[in-house]
Amino acid sequence: MTDLSQARQALKQHFGYEAFRPGQEGVVEAILGCRDALAVMPTGAGKSVCYQVPGVVMDGLALVVSPLVSLMGDQVRALLDAGIRGAYLNSTLTPGQQSTVLRRALDGAYQIMYVAPERLADPRFLEFAQRAAIPLVAVDEAHCVSQWGQDFRPSYLTIGDFIAQLPSRPVVAAFTATATARVRADIVRLLDLRDPYEVVTGFDRPNLYFGVERLDPKRKIARIAGYALEHAGDSGIVYCSTRKDTDKVHAALLEAGIRAARYHAGMSAADRAESQRAFIADDAPVMVATNAFGMGIDKSNVRYVIHHNMPGSIEAYYQEAGRAGRDGEPSTCLLYWSDGDVSTCRFFIEQESGNEELTPEEADAVRASRRRLLAAMTGYCHTTGCLRCYILEYFGEQQVPSACQPTERADAAEASGTESCGSKSFSRPEGRHLGLSPQSSAPEASSLTLRTTGDRGFSCGNCSNCAGEFESMDVTDTALAVMRCVQELRGRFGKGMVVDVLRGSQNAKLLDMHLDEAACYDTVNAPAAQVKEVIELLAAGGYLLITEGTYPVVGLGPRAREAAEEGFSLSMKRVLRKPERTRSAAGGSHVFGSSGAPANDADPELFERLRTLRKRLADEAGKPPYIVFSDAALRDMCAKRPATDEEFLEVSGVGATKLARYGEAFLSEIAEFEQGLANGR
Repeated sequence: MTDLSQARQALKQHFGYEAFRPGQEGVVEAILGCRDALAVMPTGAGKSVCYQVPGVVMDGLALVVSPLVSLMGDQVRALLDAGIRGAYLNSTLTPGQQSTVLRRALDGAYQIMYVAPERLADPRFLEFAQRAAIPLVAVDEAHCVSQWGQDFRPSYLTIGDFIAQLPSRPVVAAFTATATARVRADIVRLLDLRDPYEVVTGFDRPNLYFGVERLDPKRKIARIAGYALEHAGDSGIVYCSTRKDTDKVHAALLEAGIRAARYHAGMSAADRAESQRAFIADDAPVMVATNAFGMGIDKSNVRYVIHHNMPGSIEAYYQEAGRAGRDGEPSTCLLYWSDGDVSTCRFFIEQESGNEELTPEEADAVRASRRRLLAAMTGYCHTTGCLRCYILEYFGEQQVPSACQPTERADAAEASGTESCGSKSFSRPEGRHLGLSPQSSAPEASSLTLRTTGDRGFSCGNCSNCAGEFESMDVTDTALAVMRCVQELRGRFGKGMVVDVLRGSQNAKLLDMHLDEAACYDTVNAPAAQVKEVIELLAAGGYLLITEGTYPVVGLGPRAREAAEEGFSLSMKRVLRKPERTRSAAGGSHVFGSSGAPANDADPELFERLRTLRKRLADEAGKPPYIVFSDAALRDMCAKRPATDEEFLEVSGVGATKLARYGEAFLSEIAEFEQGLANGR
């Protein structure tokens, strides 16, 4: 059994950290003690350290199963830069190169090897694995094993069979950033984890500011371009739901003078590789991409992620948004959505299985699951409560994030108490306004419930809702009218027809079917877009049910009767002002320069000089700048101003390997800056 002190020594030597982050040490200790592990840690929390450190100190070759084929090269380069012997084996290597890697691995040349899950089914690789000494199999993005997750991959189901065929069972450790309780149970069962050490460090990312705004599609691009220009020195990702939108947004950014790259599956492999290289190397600070720009982007200095369209699930959104601020620095996550985004998501669910490997039964199960996931995502866009709390409750966290503070609304709600339920008709009751929130107490956290916004009554101060960037508009009368209409029409019509009936439309189809004679005809005096949003809000809460298929219809949902209870009330958001774009982790405003460096944390000039030096050294070595040092490490250098090797080692993220490789250059740059200050420049 390896001593934990060796792990701490490896952490300092290779990664430059004095101590493990919360949750890491327990996982490392379990693995070194030959116990299986399941770790759920948010993006940027340091999941990779949990298997890389044991991989360094354990005897033999640690295998890391990862779906990130396009990123394995970068991951291995980062290992090599930290003084760790790493390799990868995937389809980007020629057969001759693969043979060389396997031969050298058997000779003990590597400590860690990344492989794609499909590789495990290759008889040649299995033969290699049965001959090699493999103490650890780490499964990254482990949620891919579950049909209830947002990214099920059948190839992940082969991992358990592969491990069972090894002559000596290794420790198996599974890692993911996004997994509900149901998905976690699937991971344990399908990977055959034995008495695993489980840790869920929490999903909160206090350094991230979350903003949601409903925008007309024509306004989205202008808003995105404006943000990118305001933060020209920052690295950011703009996600689009279609290739067409990706091309359109990319062209608009280029026309605005923004150095942007694009990435989607319709591009050639060479063009995608060049786009990724330009983004990683900071030659094109902004990447416009579909979700084909895969999981686990390892670039630590992404300062903002903007979604041009609504994703299909909270898991997908949090994973993509979580690519901002991996270094722990304040970063921004903005979501711009429109009604059309919901329709696009539904189209993708019904028209595409998402994976050709799925059987018809598996495809049906995946589609059913994705409909539930979409309902939760829609609720996030509509909620009038804290966005951070919504996400955390979705993943089953009951503890209020540390950044959240009680609001006056909460105190008032507590004093007033709760109200009982009464009448069962769809009439206008007197009650409190309710906001949309995930029902985390259910077995699946993808179901939704309406709750009083004061029930939790916490303000994180670091999201657009808590910052008061909208006003709450009571739409209870419209909601009840919609429920009455859907009940009267008996679920035979789509959303458009429901809206037309309620608003008293004179269209020919409606009149031909005598729907103008319905009791609910012409009973709502509100814009069509607002009525449609109310329908989506009720569907997200389970009060209505929008069927799947080419021609979806609107019927009553499983919770329809609850809308008839006394105290039912519904509100929706109306944006008051353009959101402030950059916030601190604690919710206060940061003054950011063009570099994105907070003026009160680091000298902007020194930070820029160190960043320029980092880029030059990275280009000379042919590696991404963030692999040299993260923004957080540069910021710590600015704060500590080291003048000796010993002082440089005290900088967070600086280990012996990086001191030897980069210490002289950075110490020289800092000394030159200090000399300039002394000379009164």
